[in-house]
Amino acid sequence: YSLLQQIWQVVHHQVSRTQASNMLLLHSTATSIIKNQSTDSLFFSRSNLDNNSVDKIVSNALHKADDGELFMEFCESESFVYDDQRLKSASFDKSKGFGLRAVAGESSGYAHSSDIDEKSLKKASDTVNFVTKDNNANFNAAFSQTNRKLYNEANPINETEFSEKVNVLKNIDEYARSKNSQVKQVSASLNGEWQAVRIYRPGGIVIEDLRPLVRLYISIVLEKDGRQENGSRGSGGRVDYSSFLDPSHWKQQVDEAINQAEINLTSIDTPAGEMDVVLGPGYPGVLLHEAIGHGLEGDFNRKKTSAFSNLLGEKIADEAITVVDDGTIDSRRGSLSVDDEGTPTSCTTLIENGILTGYMQDRLNSRLMGVSPTGNGRRESYAHLPMPRMTNTHMLSGNRDPKEILKSVKNGLYAVDFGGGQVDITSGKFVFTCTEAYKIENGVITNPVKRATLIGNGPDVLKREKMVGNDSKKDSGIGTCGKDGQSVPVGVGQPTMLIENLTVGGTATA
Repeated sequence: YSLLQQIWQVVHHQVSRTQASNMLLLHSTATSIIKNQSTDSLFFSRSNLDNNSVDKIVSNALHKADDGELFMEFCESESFVYDDQRLKSASFDKSKGFGLRAVAGESSGYAHSSDIDEKSLKKASDTVNFVTKDNNANFNAAFSQTNRKLYNEANPINETEFSEKVNVLKNIDEYARSKNSQVKQVSASLNGEWQAVRIYRPGGIVIEDLRPLVRLYISIVLEKDGRQENGSRGSGGRVDYSSFLDPSHWKQQVDEAINQAEINLTSIDTPAGEMDVVLGPGYPGVLLHEAIGHGLEGDFNRKKTSAFSNLLGEKIADEAITVVDDGTIDSRRGSLSVDDEGTPTSCTTLIENGILTGYMQDRLNSRLMGVSPTGNGRRESYAHLPMPRMTNTHMLSGNRDPKEILKSVKNGLYAVDFGGGQVDITSGKFVFTCTEAYKIENGVITNPVKRATLIGNGPDVLKREKMVGNDSKKDSGIGTCGKDGQSVPVGVGQPTMLIENLTVGGTATA
């Protein structure tokens, strides 16, 4: 990878074309070697380990544990940012390591290392044994190995030449500037990742998953009469680059980003106060994710720190509302064939016809709560403990026509796209910023408004959701979720939906 750093010096320092061509040839040869490596060579290169020797170490480390696993990871990633009509940054990285976890009661012993060799594994085993040494050895052997592959496991980084990726970003910049003379700035980024995961449990159980992930994001700033406004679009998933690098795809993304920026240039101040709010379909489901989804994760409910604790089986929302967390959707950003504990992912119904029916569970919390794991045990990398996390969380369609929902609002807000937000899990209180929103007047969408914020709390909002559209839609595949310092890719979605009397923070003066 020092080679790749030299390649990017080509871009920044403009060395001769001959030198660049030679380095590109070397890069092509190197990636071809990586592409053809078996996963055994990825994990066991420069060591005398094999599956049998690893199983012996894992079985010895966990023989007095209630649960646990060895998580091995090899990850290769790249990132390109094209900004101000030049390639601003490019990076390539690879990492490899393991994390060994032993669970005793509510406690977890965890050791991790970037060296996958016998010495490091045995040292990790000695470390986690401090947690299990006084345990009664009641290992949870119940485990399902049945799962369906949800994505093509090929490495997307090696499927497309990096020069082609840079050229597409350059073309995005040029196309955006040719479409609108008011373009002030164009920023386009492309990210790719290939993660090879291998999970060991005592008794010779080995689970493997090869996970591609790509993301394209475009941000455009327009300026008119001294005023600047932004528009953006993004897309991604567990696929290769091909569909995102196709001109028909990225041109549509650019057009939509410019359109959003043009709308925001005409936006007026947002009126503040309580009003009816209609959320559009798709990405506005991020509000559902933050304000409600986190509160339905198993750890918060086991510890009784969620606003939804002790409400299982109770009616918490209108009967039109059904919410699921589904990690089994082909090629979606938040999908996984197996979670990071090796459990097959599932479609978990959280709220059904307004009734709270379940939580998202990893193995530790499900065991302590006396329920089955749902395949939601996730971690950022081998250096992190798994915890219950969302995958693709979305609300299913209701039976209302979206036009009917809008017509029912006399004076309110139509929120189409969101930026950042914050939520307090214990109280359920949240604040979200809209990046595209409009006034609704007498059932008609009128002026776009700027910098609207939505303020409320999750349990209360569920009771205020009164009309659910028949147009449920998933986001375009750009979401990342943070929890306890760990970030993982996720998906969101929902249909058009009415929330009655929600507090809106605005910029309009009285």
